[in-house]
Amino acid sequence: MPDKLLLLNKQQIQQKIDRIAYQVLEDNFDEKEIIIAGMLPRGGFLAARLKKVLDEIAPFKSKLFTIDLDRFSSSLDAKIDFDIKDCHNKVIILVDDVLNTGKALTYGFGVFLNVPLKKLRTVVLVDRNHKNFPVTTDYSGIALSTIIKQHIDVELSENGEEDAVYLR
Repeated sequence: MPDKLLLLNKQQIQQKIDRIAYQVLEDNFDEKEIIIAGMLPRGGFLAARLKKVLDEIAPFKSKLFTIDLDRFSSSLDAKIDFDIKDCHNKVIILVDDVLNTGKALTYGFGVFLNVPLKKLRTVVLVDRNHKNFPVTTDYSGIALSTIIKQHIDVELSENGEEDAVYLR
């Protein structure tokens, strides 16, 4: 078996982002503004690309925020680049690259627990279906049933030149 198997190339990743953007648009067509919160690092790149497509196709405005989590902590330890009050009664689109156990997205939800939201939706590029937490995705690029020992490598860069998703 090869060291790594290409699952999505640069063009396929962009197609997935485009499709997700249209799904977000359809779900939020009547909104005046939504907030896209990318979980750093790769969720931030994905969120920025999603915002770029939405800015071209959607009648509503979108704001881009980032969440920097300590993914190895046993408690919520997050740094945000926004005032949480800006999310009051807004639609939040929480974006990450891979949903594996659900821990990172669960911590991402925790950032918004004390704020009344209109709705919170999740976006992932790859859903691995290995959830330890009761988390589902609202929009995903691809869903895979992998074995625990396998690993998903999402390679995203700011400029998009080196984009790929591998299974190893």
